[in-house]
Parts: sequence; structure tokens; C-alpha cells
Amino acid sequence: MTGSNPQLQAEGTTATLPRGRLVLLFMVVLVTAAGNTAMQSVMPAIGTALKVQDFWISLAYTWSALLWMLCAPMWARRSDKRGRKAMMAIGLMGFISSFGLCGLSLWLGINGFLGGLGTLLLFAACRSLYGGFGSAAPPAVQAYVAARTSRAERTQSLSLISSSFGLGTVLGPALAPLLIVPGLGLISPFMAFTLIALIVLIALRLRLPDDTPAFAGRGDVVAAPFSANSNSRMHEAEDEDEDLAPAGKLAWSDLRMRPWLLAGLLGGHAQAAAMGIVGFLVLDRLGLRATPELGAGPTGRVLMTGALATLLAQWGLIPMLRLGPRASCLWGIALGAAGAAFLSFAQSEHAIAVSVALLSMGFGLFRPGFTAGASLAVSRAEQGQSAGIVASVNGAAYIFAPAIGVWLYGHSPWIGFAAIELLCLSVILVSWRAMQSDSALTGER
Repeated sequence: MTGSNPQLQAEGTTATLPRGRLVLLFMVVLVTAAGNTAMQSVMPAIGTALKVQDFWISLAYTWSALLWMLCAPMWARRSDKRGRKAMMAIGLMGFISSFGLCGLSLWLGINGFLGGLGTLLLFAACRSLYGGFGSAAPPAVQAYVAARTSRAERTQSLSLISSSFGLGTVLGPALAPLLIVPGLGLISPFMAFTLIALIVLIALRLRLPDDTPAFAGRGDVVAAPFSANSNSRMHEAEDEDEDLAPAGKLAWSDLRMRPWLLAGLLGGHAQAAAMGIVGFLVLDRLGLRATPELGAGPTGRVLMTGALATLLAQWGLIPMLRLGPRASCLWGIALGAAGAAFLSFAQSEHAIAVSVALLSMGFGLFRPGFTAGASLAVSRAEQGQSAGIVASVNGAAYIFAPAIGVWLYGHSPWIGFAAIELLCLSVILVSWRAMQSDSALTGER
């Protein structure tokens, strides 16, 4: 068959995604990111109720983050065979089961059915469901978008998807106090986001078309090579276009991706440590450590300011200034470092809010820059694997960084913030010396 295929034209690799699908993909990432950070915002108060030290609360996320780093590439490779929609559904089901069971385990501890240690161990076990299965969704979303946009459009499209993660990480804690209802108390956000994720899963099943990609990261739905339904003209194009050739296994040490992955790892640790400290810093600087439940309001207002700054960066500055991946990384990490420096001195709620806004704006620029750079550094056929590695890097940042950041902050706030500044400086050096220029990355090949 040599005629054109309307489905291929509609799902072509250079087409713009329909708005409805983009919103749905946005929500898949948003609900999981917001839910997880909403959980982090109430955990300090829950830890106080359980009489558990701050460090152990932060450490309870470690096993899940490690599973995320290990499993994300596996799910990304599986999505190349099973389709992106199937992996998104698995990721959402992992989030729903994990979040619901985590809420139940904490309810048992708060109500005296389990001791503090037993509650944290059960919480960590339930949390592992998210690390193991929830990691299937983000690389599938990224690969779905990358496979359906041109190289020139990919930075803006991935910026929108990345903004859902960035928005969720700061919007979740701001919403958490508003979701607390009598009866359920501090575990209310767990139940609320479990229900919201279930609604998104149903919408995903009903509204997103099935996809069965034949190559990694491609959006086209094609028949098996050399079968009766093969499109000979399509295979000729593949032979002529190296970017569409079947991909081998993409290694973490690949020279094309190395600077982007290193920058993402260092910058991700800086962001994870900084955002992990914010909730405890608000309690300390405003004198609310003895009554942590009163810190929900100011913490929510501070993080809402950060959410607006993230939106400004990813929905306003990147499209308006047309920042490429390298420029986004450099400007973003510089702003993030400045925000962390101001935060180390901030004493009032207003000063803390302004510092967090600057910090969030910086990482709001940095994250899509690193994500798009890693995507553009490799061929279209390698997008699925690239997305999995990027997701692993994002997960790796949350294995030890939040716990170590809180531990250093507990010993000396100056040491904690100095470590964050050193990580930011390392990213600047990597970005300046090793990353390809934006013009080389975004040019058509």
C-alpha cells in the first residue's frame, strides 16, 4: 500500500497535539506531583503527632525514590512496545493504591493502633508501590509529547508538561491545608488526591486514543515491518532518515546526554533539598515549632507564591523569551541559587515568600531546559529511553537529598544552604562548559 494514511497524518511526528489531549497529559503529571508534595506538607505535623524526628520522616521516602530510579527506564522501554497510554494508566494505578494505603497506615498510627516505628515502616512499604509502578507515567507522557512534536516545538511542548510537575510540587502543599476535614484530620489530603487521581485515570481511559508505537518515542501507529499492511513509502523515509532508525539500548553514559543528565542530577538534588527544608524553616522562623498545625496557613501562602512564580517562568518567560535548553538551564539555576541565598537570611513570612518565589522561578526555568536538552540530544527513535533516564534522574534526586538537606539544616542552617549553593554552582559549570548551544540542538537534522 503506497497511498497516504490519514491516521498517520493526524498523528504525525511534527503535528501539534490537540488541546484536549495536552490538558489530559498535563493532569496526569499534575495530580501525582501535587499529591506527593501535599503529602510532604502534612508529614511534619504527622511526625510530631507520632513523636518521630524530622530526619526520619524525610528518610521514609528513600526506598520509594530508589525504586523510581530503577524502574522508570524499564517502564519507558516497555512503553515502546505496549504504548504510552497503557503505561500512563499503570502509573496512575500505582499512585492511587500507594496513596490510599499510605493514608490508611498513617491513620492507624495517629489513632494509636500502631507505634511510631511500625507506622513509618508500613508507610514506607505502601509508598514503594508508587516508586515501583507510579514511575511508569512520567516517561510515557514525555515520550508521547516528544513523538508528536517537531524539534523546534519540543522545548515549548515539554515546558508545558514540565510545568505541570513544577506547578504540582508547589501547589500541592498550598492546597493540603484546605483539604483537611474533621474526622479524617491530617490524612484528608491522602484521600482527596486518591479520588482526584481516580477521576483522571477514568478520563485517560475514555479520552486518550490507544497507541502502539513501533519505534521508541515515535508517535506514528505503523504496521509490523514487511507485513501485508506495511507502508513501503514510510519505510523508505525511515531508511533515509537516521533520526527515525530503530534504536539500540541507550546508556546513561551516552556522551550526547551526559552533560544534561549530570546537570539534572545536581540541580535536582539542589531543588529537592531546598524544597524539603522550606516547611521546617517556616515553622522555625515564625516561631511555630511547638504548634506545627498553625504553620499550615503561612506554609501554604509561601508555597502558593512559589507556584505562581513557576507558572510565570514556564508559561511566560520561556515562550516570551524563546529560551532554549542551555539558556533555560543557566538562567534557571542562577535564579535558583539567588533564591536559596535570600531564603537563608529571610525571617518574616513576606521575605520567605519572596525568596521561595525566586527559588521556584529559577527551577521552573531549569527543569524544562534540562528535560528538553536531554530529549534533543538524541534521535527521535531514542525518545522513550531518554524519557525513562530523565525520569530516573528526577527520582534519584529524591532518594537522599530531602533527608540530608533536613539533617544538615537541623544541625546548622548555614551548612544546609551552603550545600545547596555548591550544587547550583556545579550546575552552572557543567552548563557553561559541556552543553551544546541552543542553535545546534533545536536545528532540524
